[in-house]
Amino acid sequence: QPPVRPRQLHVLESGETTSGIYLLHLQNANRLLQAWCEQSQAQGGWTVIQRRQDGSVNFFRTWEQYKQGFGNLDGEYWLGLEHLYWLTKQTSYKLRVSLEDWQGRVVYAEYDSFYLEPESDWYRLRLGQYHGNAGDSLSWHNNKAFTTLDRDKDSYTGNCAHYQKGGWWYHMCAHSNLNGVWYRGGHYRSRYQDGVYWAEFHGGSYSLKRVALMIKPT
Repeated sequence: QPPVRPRQLHVLESGETTSGIYLLHLQNANRLLQAWCEQSQAQGGWTVIQRRQDGSVNFFRTWEQYKQGFGNLDGEYWLGLEHLYWLTKQTSYKLRVSLEDWQGRVVYAEYDSFYLEPESDWYRLRLGQYHGNAGDSLSWHNNKAFTTLDRDKDSYTGNCAHYQKGGWWYHMCAHSNLNGVWYRGGHYRSRYQDGVYWAEFHGGSYSLKRVALMIKPT
């Protein structure tokens, strides 16, 4: 069993350089949480909060599932909105979005601050300034509530989650849809724009091969 650390950065500072599953202690919620710690990208110390890579996990889920988290820590998973709320309440975090296309090109988008409001405010997204080389397809979703198929909090007349087949901080509807349907091969044909996409990187009708959302204390 790995030792309990208050934050992933402590894992890095303690000389740990191996990516893998670590135990986090959410001091303010007095609970333990397992997450993947990414040590090979961007100086390491990142807590992976979402990962897509092979379509093995269904991301078309309910509010309760997005709240609690689902999937496999060493594969595709979503950490959980409630855990994210407590984690980002502990200290200041930045967000890194890592994207890979089907030609092997890897790009990133970083936001210098990232936190969520509590469930009473539908885990509303609060983002800082963007920098990176992926293009900014998340700021459009800043200050938006999270929406799932069974809880519609977007600004569209219908439910974006129904069309986009995922849970996200939808607006009217999306410039990014990283919890959408994982389609093999890039360009996909679908009745709706429901792939795993980042509009600024290949547009909305191209489903990316690998994506990850990671946070690190600033």
